[in-house]
Amino acid sequence: MEYKPRGKTFDDLNIGDEVTTIGRTITEADVVNFAGISGDFHPEHMNEEYAKRGPLGERIAHGLLTTAVATGMVNQTGITEGTTIAVLEMKERFIKAVRFDDTIRSVFKIINKKETKKADRGIVTAALTVLNQKDETVIEAEIIIMLYRKGYEP
Repeated sequence: MEYKPRGKTFDDLNIGDEVTTIGRTITEADVVNFAGISGDFHPEHMNEEYAKRGPLGERIAHGLLTTAVATGMVNQTGITEGTTIAVLEMKERFIKAVRFDDTIRSVFKIINKKETKKADRGIVTAALTVLNQKDETVIEAEIIIMLYRKGYEP
């Protein structure tokens, strides 16, 4: 059976469209694995005694780990699965630390659309808000994505 993209194309998405993901708990194993993959062994993430003396009093998850999980959860909704050509830009602010055993979820909202000179693609801008289990915002981001247009998806 041939793969059929389930994501929405540039033409299918409208400004204001929004998807909220299921939650996911960030574990110590996630942090250790991300440190191994990224090479970021900063003691705020990896050294309990060091982190106890710091401003947060405990180890925290990497901001980029949180970003990766948050965008992965959006991807799991299927909203742009198989219709994304490329992520062109991402601007983000890290608002609050994510602690071990925090459960995060993402809200992905289309805020702008722009046609391109090429008939097979368009540019979509989305706001990504990442919330913890207390409904506190931990990350605010803006993502610019190039998507296939209807009829051009692979």
